[in-house]
Order: sequence, then C-alpha cells, then structure tokens
Amino acid sequence: MSDTAALRHPEKAHRPDNPAPPKPPWIRVKAPNSQEYRETRDLMRALKLNTVCEEAACPNIGQCWKERHATVMILGSVCTRACTFCNVATGRPDQLDPHEPARVGEAVAKLGLNHIVITSVDRDDLPDGGATQFARTIEAIRKDAPNTTIEVLTPDFLKKDGALEIVVASRPDVFNHNLETVPRLYGEVRPGARYFHSLRLLDRVKDIDPAMFTKSGLMVGLGEEKPEVMQVMDDLRAARVDFLTIGQYLQPTPKHHRVDRYVTPDEFESYKQMAFGKGFLMVASSPLTRSSYLAGDDFARLKAARAAKGMAPA
Repeated sequence: MSDTAALRHPEKAHRPDNPAPPKPPWIRVKAPNSQEYRETRDLMRALKLNTVCEEAACPNIGQCWKERHATVMILGSVCTRACTFCNVATGRPDQLDPHEPARVGEAVAKLGLNHIVITSVDRDDLPDGGATQFARTIEAIRKDAPNTTIEVLTPDFLKKDGALEIVVASRPDVFNHNLETVPRLYGEVRPGARYFHSLRLLDRVKDIDPAMFTKSGLMVGLGEEKPEVMQVMDDLRAARVDFLTIGQYLQPTPKHHRVDRYVTPDEFESYKQMAFGKGFLMVASSPLTRSSYLAGDDFARLKAARAAKGMAPA
C-alpha cells in the first residue's frame, strides 16, 4: 500500500497484503484519454462533485465518461463503513452539503444525460442515513433536467426507520441496492451490513410502489460457490427484483479483500442464462459489468422487457 493510499485508507493499513493474481486478457481495459473524458472530469471538479467512477476506481470510467455517462456520489467522499472490497475512504464523514443537490442537477443538465445514477457513501452518522439528501437530489434533477431518467443506488439504511420511504416517495425510475456477495462471505466482505436486511429493503420497495423497477448486483471471484450464487438469485426473485447485474471483483489495493479467482466469460454467460431462467426481466453479466455500467441502455431494455411480457408492475 502506497503512502498516499495509507493516508486515504488508514483503517486498512493494518491489514495483511493480499497480492492480486495477474489479470487475464478479458479484464484489461485502455487508460482513459478522450476529450469527453477530460471534459466530464473537469465539470465534476468545477462543481465539486464526487463520482463513484473515480472513488471506486471503476475500470469502465474511460468508456462511460467518453459517452458522457457518470455516476454521481452524494453525501461526501468518506464512508462510515469499512467494506473490504471497496476503494472509498472510511473514517469521519464529511459535513453534509446543503448545496450538493443543486450542483448535481446542474451537472446533469450540462452533460445532457438521458439517464443518471445517484449513489452515495454509507452515512450511519445521519438520523435518516442520507435519505433526505437523495430526495432533494432527485428533486433538483427533475427541475433542471426533466427528461432525464433517474436511478438511485442506495446504502442499506440499516436502523434508519422511515429512510427508505423517503427515497421511494421521491419517485426514482429505478431503485438499486446491491447485495454484493453471498451471505456466507458477508462477515469478510460487508462486515457492517446484513444480508437479509438488504433483501428486505428491496422487497419493501415493491410493497411501497409495485411499479418501481428494482435492481441489485453481485460481485463474483470473492470465494463464493456456484450454488450460493444460485441461492442469491432465488432470494432476489422472491424479493421481486427485476434486474440483476453480475461482475468480476477487482481488488483495488493489496490491503483489500483478495481475488479468489477470475471468472471466465463463459461462466458469466452461464450465470446470465440461469438468471433469465429464474425470471429476471433484465440481466447484465460479464467480467466488466458494474451496477452503473451502461445503466441508461439497460434501463431502456428493462422497460421494453416488461412491455414485451405484457406484465403489470409486480
């Protein structure tokens, strides 16, 4: 771990090194250098906005920003959790910025986005877990970019009564909350989270608004077994989740959770077919799939899939 990384992630400095195995050819991506990438980066800097694209070291940042897709991360850049897979800094959270929602609305309008993903760090320090800031951000986007569809990727709002209801009442087009991994690995990977709480959160969205699309994501390559992945799929369908994403876990630094193995493209395709067979309306499964990757295109496919099946909202 570099000195800079140690300062950014002091809570991870004590962890033993877990050198990542060499990446296979299907994982490698080109370094970002397009004009559109630079313009998107400069706009985010000018408006003092955080993006999960940068904070989580997403491998798709070059492609997404070239196409002017970005996932804005609200509620600051410091998380109250210490998930072992995540590259976002952990520690004392930033002070809540009341002007952040307006700046997000401005950025969405200036980029001319058709679809925006709004995510956040965990804010266990806030009484509502940041739910009101999500709602205010959605309101600002609706005002400045009324034709933009909105996807939220929220924390679990653990022990934050009423928080989920605040976000759902603001009417995002897609509600996303990632399970991330199989329940057996939660103690290692998501020590501050609870698998069945996250499932219930997704199910509760459908109770509140049956028409709202729901979405969740898994990383593979953390040491899970195939039957465990199948069980998570079944659990998500029981929670009426519409859309599943599955992608390869990539280790940000040697201090993060080790990569158990690189899952092959054929295995990802197999997971995709199994998930469709279990009834998901939309499945994205590939080594570089991430929750927000090509989210706008996938949202259009999701709506088309519901229409094609003649389904009433579940």
